Amino acid sequence: MKKTFLFIIVATLFISCQKIENKTDANKAFDAYKNNFVNQLWEVYPGWASNQGFHKWDSILVVPNANSRSKELAFAQANLDSLKNYAISNLNPNNRTDHKMIENQLLSIIFSINDLKAFEWNPSDYNVCGAFAEIINGNYDKLEVRLRNFDLKMNNVPAFYQAAKANIKNPTIEHTELAIAQNLGGISVFENDFVTALNKSNFTVVEKDKMKAKAKQSVEAIKDFVAWLKSNKNANPSSFRLGKDLYAKKFELDIQSAITADATYNKALAHKQELHDKMFVLSNKLWSKYMGNAEKPTDRLDLIKQVIDKISLQHAQPEAFQSAIEKQIPMLVEFIKKEDLIYIDPSKPLVVRKEPDYMAGVAGASISAPGPYDKNANTYYNVGSLSGWTKEDAESYLREYNDYILQILNIHEAIPGHYTQLVYSNQSPSIIKSLFGNGAMIEGWAVYTEIMMLENGYANSDEMWLMYYKWNLRTTCNTILDISVHTKEMTKIAAIDLLTRQAFQQKAEAEGKWKRVTLSQVQLCSYFSGYSEIYDFRKAMQQKMGAKFNLKKFHEQFLSYGSAPVKYIKELMLSDIEK
Repeated sequence: MKKTFLFIIVATLFISCQKIENKTDANKAFDAYKNNFVNQLWEVYPGWASNQGFHKWDSILVVPNANSRSKELAFAQANLDSLKNYAISNLNPNNRTDHKMIENQLLSIIFSINDLKAFEWNPSDYNVCGAFAEIINGNYDKLEVRLRNFDLKMNNVPAFYQAAKANIKNPTIEHTELAIAQNLGGISVFENDFVTALNKSNFTVVEKDKMKAKAKQSVEAIKDFVAWLKSNKNANPSSFRLGKDLYAKKFELDIQSAITADATYNKALAHKQELHDKMFVLSNKLWSKYMGNAEKPTDRLDLIKQVIDKISLQHAQPEAFQSAIEKQIPMLVEFIKKEDLIYIDPSKPLVVRKEPDYMAGVAGASISAPGPYDKNANTYYNVGSLSGWTKEDAESYLREYNDYILQILNIHEAIPGHYTQLVYSNQSPSIIKSLFGNGAMIEGWAVYTEIMMLENGYANSDEMWLMYYKWNLRTTCNTILDISVHTKEMTKIAAIDLLTRQAFQQKAEAEGKWKRVTLSQVQLCSYFSGYSEIYDFRKAMQQKMGAKFNLKKFHEQFLSYGSAPVKYIKELMLSDIEK
């Protein structure tokens, strides 16, 4: 494998050693390079390939050691050198964007290994359970074929966790706790899911017994890793805070915005004030409806909070939370059809399910979408379970996701948010734009659709708009929180004050967000950054095109470029309009 990989790199450099000046030939050559590049990518990252629906390498589990990191760095550097042979000026707009996105991905690989070094301080990066669960849950091949790959993949599970233990140095307390919880939660994939699937297969009893024995060894390796984490004496744990320099670089590579982290922070602060102004007007108007003759508080934030708290009492019961989500999906589809806002492909299944245990601990709702190689597979809407919660915590959570905000959540996560965007992304003619999906564009689109739906009359009421502003305030404060925590030493007390008093969030939601910001970096900025760029761009296009502007066409054209950074989509759309 090592010799083969080195040969591929040398071949790539040889093929790309001559700069091509003719624009037609340059684009043909770059298209050929991209195909070769993607094939290389999957050899280096077989787990990523499987996640994207390319199942040639499903049986391989990469052992995360110094050799695998050297292989990643060699791949990144070789392709950075190759890119230099394709002049941006000779490429068409689509290829120019792909060139930039490939370069950004390669620089991110180098940054992650040489500078960020999360493999040393983040034990939660070491969890095989999700990759194995995807094989079990897939429907892309015969059960026996998938189980055979599952079996072969298990060969490296013990070595995977041994490498993890060798890599980890002074891990953060927060990521250690997450690693323990998620790995223990994922054991059921081997103990239950795999055994259940195996019993349905056509393998012989002898084959089944051998596979079950290997599954037990995998479980033992996971439990051993968890025990090691629990017993590991970590006198000087790393801080979960990135610090200003690392954060700025990660923001640049992950968000790919037209503006810096500091500028985004200042923009979010200004937007927070605008939202407070709008919320005060609505809350003042709704006061008598919900508070009767009660005296209005002089503090504006207190007045807003009291009205929100009253409205938030309207919510689903814990046992009906998931079913409430399921009931709303067809209603959203019907509204979009009626208003002709965007085409929703009825052939792409969306399945609402309880959040798998191996995913628990970071976000309460999420989308698991199939990759571009597996376009017809299910998209899963993962809903966090409230089982085991105290009555107080469950009530707090449900007030946060009350009857109004639950609708906005479904717009964001499903229709026409993440689910819709990712279906379009898989149809993009450029696989680069689908594979290297920009988080700010993906999250930004989901946030943009919230206001877009309300602007077009969805569930129009003062209560819905007030709750929308509260939800958008959450998006805005995500950015303020993330940058403040990782670069400005914001304390938990200050963070909870921001989230509860200034963003009107429930205690359970604020505590969950604090946990999330200690476990992730930059990602919380993607919502506001992407949303503000998309919304500003749409307004500019409406102004530019006047009566010729069509909202549905704008949406479908915007999504047709895959999950590229917003700044590149703007360039592509403007280029197409000018043709």
